[in-house]
Parts: sequence; C-alpha cells; structure tokens
Amino acid sequence: MRKRIHLPIESRGPLRTMFIQTSMPVGGAETLLVNLIRRMDRDRFAPELCCLKELDVLGEELKQEIPTFHNMLSGKYDLRIVPRLIELFRLREIDAVVTVGAGDKMFWGRLCAWLAGVPVIASAIHSTGWPDTINWLNRRLTSVTDRFIGVAAPHGKHLVEVEGFPPEKVTVIPNGIDTDRFVPNSEARSRIRAELNLPQDAIVCGIVAALRPEKDHALFLKAAARVVQRCPRSHFLIVGDGPEREAIESLRSELNLEDCVTLTGSRSDIPDLLAAMDCFALTSKMEASPVSILEAMSTALPVVAPRVGSIPDAVDDGQNGLLVEASNLDETADAMIALMQGANLRAEMGLSARAKAKHYGSLETMVNGYQDLISGIYRQKVQAALHAARQPASQHVFVPRTSDMKTP
Repeated sequence: MRKRIHLPIESRGPLRTMFIQTSMPVGGAETLLVNLIRRMDRDRFAPELCCLKELDVLGEELKQEIPTFHNMLSGKYDLRIVPRLIELFRLREIDAVVTVGAGDKMFWGRLCAWLAGVPVIASAIHSTGWPDTINWLNRRLTSVTDRFIGVAAPHGKHLVEVEGFPPEKVTVIPNGIDTDRFVPNSEARSRIRAELNLPQDAIVCGIVAALRPEKDHALFLKAAARVVQRCPRSHFLIVGDGPEREAIESLRSELNLEDCVTLTGSRSDIPDLLAAMDCFALTSKMEASPVSILEAMSTALPVVAPRVGSIPDAVDDGQNGLLVEASNLDETADAMIALMQGANLRAEMGLSARAKAKHYGSLETMVNGYQDLISGIYRQKVQAALHAARQPASQHVFVPRTSDMKTP
C-alpha cells in the first residue's frame, strides 16, 4: 500500500477523526459522544465511529449519519483485533484516534493507532475509578498518547495526581450539553406519561444511567421505598440498561415497588423522558462530571446528587439541588422526600437549575475544545515532520515518532 503524506492542515481537507468505543448504549459518555460528533465542523473534521463490539442503540443512530464500524473484538484476548484495527485506520486514512473511556478500547485503540502511524492519539476519560480506572497495561502506552482528556478541573487533577499521567499531557475539556434540546416540554410530558401509564398528577423522580454497579441503582430503589411511605403519589423512572438489570428488577420486587417503579430500558428520547419528570436523582458511588445531571438541570429539574467528582461545582446545594454523601441512604431518601413533597421548592430550584446549566455546561465550548485540541496536535506533528525533512542528513535530529507523520 502506498505511503500517505500528511499535508499541512491549511492544504488539505477535513481531518478524519475516529472515535473508539466498546458499544453505544444510552449512557452519559455515549450521549456526549453523539452530541460531539453531530456538532463537529464538517469543513474541518470528518468524524467516524468504531465500536469494538456491537453498535447498540446510539451507534445505530449514528450509522445513519457517519461511517461506523463494529464487531472488531470477540473476546478480551482476541489478538485478531490488532490487524483489524490497523487495516481499518489505514484504509480510512485516519488522522486522529480518540478513545472514549478506559479498558480494552483505550488499550487497543491507542496501540493500533500508533502501529498504523496515526498522527493524533488521545484518550477521553469520563469518570474516576471503575470502570475508568487505568490499569498497568494502559499506562504502558502513555508515551505514545498525545493527550489524556479530563471532563472537569477536579478530574484533570485526578488524572495527574492519582492516575499519574504527565501534567503536560492532560487537557481538561468540560462536558457540555445542548440546552436548546433539553428544555421543559409540556407536550412531551403528557405524551410520555400516557405512554408509560403514569397518572398526570403523579410526582415523578427519575434516574438516567447505565445499569452498572457504580451507579448504585439499589440505593435509588431503597430511597424510593422510603419516599413512597411519605408521598403516596410518587412514581420513579429508571432509564437505561446494562448488566445490573436483573438484580434491579429483583430488588424492585423485594421492596414491593413494581407498581411505582418503571424501568424503561435504553431510550434515545432522553429530553422527552426528562420533561416527564418532576425531579432527578443520581446515586452513583463515583463520578467525574456526569452529563445526566446537566441534562436534567437544563430541563429545569432540581436534582439530588452525591458530593463526588465535579458535581459540587455543577450543583449549588440548596439552590438548584440537594447534595448528599455518596452511598448514604438516609440523606438520599430525605433529600428526595423534600423535593417530592415540596412543589414550590421544586419550581424555585428548577428555574435556578436551568439557569446554572446554561452557564455551566456549554456544548459549543466542549466541541470547540475537542476540535482545537485535535487540530493543534496535528499541526504540531506535521510541522515537526516537515522541519525534520528539510534538515541535511548530517544535521538530522531525533524527533519522537516521526513515523507518525505518514501512514503506510
């Protein structure tokens, strides 16, 4: 195969940018990625998506909009992924690879991008601790990674001080949401409630999160059981899917909550589902900068959330939500009861929540952050390669990874 020279950014078309995920169910990081891809400037970037396993709900949506690839990895130790990804990157003439989250996708995506000579290699990390803990194997690829992307200032500090990444390789790009899409919507509220057989006068508290252990849906259900005793008209929505679904359904039955807790599964109409709620609760044990909270706040929902990650920066305790100690059932239940019993409190906090979301989490800022980072690194790499090529043979100096400037 012919070698491809990477031209200066001013002399070429859009940068071909491949995002690497395991799959694309409805979840915070996945939703962020969808929003990012859809908003990227097509004159400057040509985004593509590669899921190592299945595309899932959001991946199938993006399949209608951009080139997508999947089923690259059949198992944890499937080494055939190496030639598959290298061939994909070369055939698609990829200029930048961005892995989303830790684990296998972070390792294989970066390793194969480096072997394929991709100029820009970055990893976006979306949480602190599991599932985004960086294992020793992923740390081995630090030298071939141009940037590690944190989602908030405290998260960037975590990546340096806890994960041990070089400060010069850590960039913070705050999560952002489309505040024009996540809005109060009375038509959607009535329609969703009718679809889910919810009384129009029910007081609905919801959670939007993948059904994984770190999201602690068990705490959400146990708190709901207490709320029902104090607020009989209450109902609860659990939006998302994942490996914990069977355990959550079992606990729902054990707590006799079948009539007042609805599991919707994966949905792509999150703005409408949020519009059908009266308040929002997140019960995660750990987070970095959860997008679900910003989406709920943008929809004018007061939130109950744990004091972890950058959540205290997004939620002003007592003004647009109530902060609680992570994994504390008493505090979580009491906060949910306060919101679900207080209509005036919900209304006041909801207005404040939307105002804060519009100020705090700009989608435009997030998209510009990624675009500037990718184009900036590409420009530096190409300029360095061109400079090295102009040096007389006797004056050549070593430039790390100059092979990255061309793709075999």
